[in-house]
Amino acid sequence: MSSLLTLVAQRLALGILLLFAVSIVIFAGTQILPGDVAQSILGQSATPEALANLRRDLGLNDPAHIRYLNWLGGLLTGDLGTALSNGADIGKSIGRRLYNTLFLASVAAVVSVPLAILLGLLAVRYRNRWPDKLISAATLASISLPEFFIGYVLIYFVAVQLGWFPSVATVYDSMSFWQRLSAVALPAATLTLVVLAHMMRMTRAAILNVMQSAYIETAELKGLSGFDIIRKHAFPNAVAPIVNVVMLNLAYLVVGVVVVEVIFVYPGMGQYLVDHVAKRDVPVVQACGLIFAAFYIGLNLVADIVAIVSNPRLRHPK
Repeated sequence: MSSLLTLVAQRLALGILLLFAVSIVIFAGTQILPGDVAQSILGQSATPEALANLRRDLGLNDPAHIRYLNWLGGLLTGDLGTALSNGADIGKSIGRRLYNTLFLASVAAVVSVPLAILLGLLAVRYRNRWPDKLISAATLASISLPEFFIGYVLIYFVAVQLGWFPSVATVYDSMSFWQRLSAVALPAATLTLVVLAHMMRMTRAAILNVMQSAYIETAELKGLSGFDIIRKHAFPNAVAPIVNVVMLNLAYLVVGVVVVEVIFVYPGMGQYLVDHVAKRDVPVVQACGLIFAAFYIGLNLVADIVAIVSNPRLRHPK
């Protein structure tokens, strides 16, 4: 048990260290962008005196390491800064946007994760038969199509031709849960189709790898049915790689929603980031980038810990 706790503590420390390194990369990346932040805010008609005053107010005249430490200190105290474009508090602006993004990602995850595991189990159960070939062909086609293409196809057929769901995913506070669910149906379906194929194929590969083990042959010799062998023996021993794949795709559902949110004009973190990239609002870009990185690192950290805990050799050391 002590070795298990040590490994978990090491993974947590590594995750914190990695997030710190990512914060340096994000800050450095936004600082080396071409152009002048003060000039983009005040416009081309700004006087040199106005530009100099704004640079002083924004702290742009300070050394880079001083600006980074000030930014990092604000993050540690919960202060994400102020948007340059409108003077709004970034933390308050991101709060609602983050909720919208997490709601969209949660809807896609609730549909895609169980469906991917079920399809993976069916593909293994009917390996090299028509259900396996049909599922593999469909998922391969889904992987080959970019999410913006899938989104526009769904908009044309489902929203325009059939009129089942709105093409613009507009949500607001007074909407009920079912109204909000209807509004995000198409973007959630797009995300589901994007991540479903990868999770299903990796689930199938992980279970097939376990099916080659000696204890699977023993179970077959005992006369167990193919479904019982997969359910009782193969799937539990393939949990670790499956969890890793699921967590990676859940991270994508949060981090990779930028394109989908822009297509459906969904008021989430991705749309918020794109809007302020166009305005060259550096504090907003830094805050959004760090939040995305924190979710990605956190979900991968959960996958590592689950893989460690699910290892019986670590749970029950000799």
